[in-house]
Amino acid sequence: MNEFDWKGQYGEICCSHATPMRRPIIGITGNYGDKGCELAKGYYQSVYEAGGTAFVIPPIEGQNDLYSILEQVDGLIFSGGGDLNPLFMGAEPSPALHGICAQRDRKELLLLQMALDRQIPMLCICRGIQLLGLVTGGTIIQDLGSEKAFEGKLIKHSQDLDRGYASHSVYLAEGSLLRKIFNQDVLAVNSFHHQAVGNVGQPLRVSAQSCDGVIEAVESAEFKSVIGVQWHPEGFIVRGDNCMIPLFKWLANEAQNFSDAKLLHSRVLTLDTHCDTPMFFNKGIRFDERDSKILVDLHKMREGHLDASIMVAYLPQKGLDDVSLKAATTYCDHLLDGVENIIGGCSGVGMATSTGDLYRLKQEGKKGIMRGIENGYAIGKDLKNVERYRHRGVVYMTLCHNGDNLICDSAKGSTCLNNGVSEFGEKVILEMNNVGMMVDLSHGGEQSFWNALEISRLPIVCTHSSCRAICNHPRNLTDDQLKALAVAGGVCQITLYNGFLREDGRATIVDAMQHLQHAVNLAGVEHVGLGTDFDGDGGVPGLADASELINFTRRLLRLNFNEEEIKMIWGGNFLRVMEQVQKGAKMKR
Repeated sequence: MNEFDWKGQYGEICCSHATPMRRPIIGITGNYGDKGCELAKGYYQSVYEAGGTAFVIPPIEGQNDLYSILEQVDGLIFSGGGDLNPLFMGAEPSPALHGICAQRDRKELLLLQMALDRQIPMLCICRGIQLLGLVTGGTIIQDLGSEKAFEGKLIKHSQDLDRGYASHSVYLAEGSLLRKIFNQDVLAVNSFHHQAVGNVGQPLRVSAQSCDGVIEAVESAEFKSVIGVQWHPEGFIVRGDNCMIPLFKWLANEAQNFSDAKLLHSRVLTLDTHCDTPMFFNKGIRFDERDSKILVDLHKMREGHLDASIMVAYLPQKGLDDVSLKAATTYCDHLLDGVENIIGGCSGVGMATSTGDLYRLKQEGKKGIMRGIENGYAIGKDLKNVERYRHRGVVYMTLCHNGDNLICDSAKGSTCLNNGVSEFGEKVILEMNNVGMMVDLSHGGEQSFWNALEISRLPIVCTHSSCRAICNHPRNLTDDQLKALAVAGGVCQITLYNGFLREDGRATIVDAMQHLQHAVNLAGVEHVGLGTDFDGDGGVPGLADASELINFTRRLLRLNFNEEEIKMIWGGNFLRVMEQVQKGAKMKR
């Protein structure tokens, strides 16, 4: 075909029956030069070669524009360019400072922080690694040659060679993601900088250094898809050298995984079955803002693509005298009032009491909040409170907390007050069955669990528990309990509390997934889910708050769970039990 026959080429495209393969969309921040927004060829050529589709992000600042960009991209590259303005670092300019690109600094700092909040995979190049270091709480060196720490040992970090050639070596840290990507421990790179990352913040770790000790690469210390490199990996492909393509393929693969997770969330209802956020509702929090005092708010739910959460009125176990019991009931009512008042004032959120409510809210583009009670201590000695709380919208009640109460003995109780479930507790369980309120045995002692399983005529749940075979904690379920729970039709919701995931209390997303897989292997995928315990000390690196829950789905996809299985894990199993309990109710109207 004649190269100028564009109409003929268009006709061929229109006649093609092939389904176009969707490539992940990688946004690349543009430099700013004499002609406005510019981008070197190597960036988009490397992205294309790695299997992605690139587009240039101009230096814009409008909030709606930033939101729109981040909604569209599956991955990001923060490109190289001018020096960072030291005022953004809280410093005055060094005499060795080079040219500053005022059009980029603030805009890209905002974009990078928002992208981190949304867990968007990113590769930060040269200037980009410095932006990353600054945003994550690290320090930036304005000029390497002026630093006494490097005096006498500094190699040249601004080569005279063409960008397509390497000029020095970097040493990849043992166990680092970079070493895994390149499958080598020493890498030859190019170098065009005099600013550099000084110290990294807690979310990052150093993954490569040059022989003089200058930080040449960083990566996420929280199991996230974030890498920063000080060199220019895009420079090599322009002269036909594919040595850096593995890095861009890593980004394209992570972006594809992120894209798949986002699409799945658009089709699947996602529910976290346990959070303690109402404890903070009297501390001046703003649920409709991104509030640093809480782990679950409207913004974080949107960022993490979480559709719904069950917020509990948590009551610590105190005295069993009449005065203390009355105070517990009053406090529970106060917490439930707080949920209704706070959530009722947010336009993007709605209260829910049924599965139908949750699906309706998702269709309306709103987040759903259900109510629960953590600790049956709340009802005191009055069985009528069970029905009253159900009429208030409470979907489940955890029978006890960390202490024995009048209903049952706790996993951490010390009195063995009831030797399991008490006579009063048996009446409570049956009344919960009657009114359509789920029985939750998280926190219950083993004997309480077995008693409740036998007493309840409907399936029971464990809204935030993990596996004792992996972490030997009395709050966790034994293998026999997991199997029996499944036989009875119930569900175990894996929780993110450090001490329930690892005995040394240093858990991460990796440990959470190990517990989930163990529960699935024993109980079946139809009887497992997620109850984070956010704002009740739940949260681990990689799944630290509601904004990071998209990472849970990304891990499920990597573990080859299919969409139907992920739907079950992400709340489908729990909602099945809730519907069964609500339909089996004999509530007095």
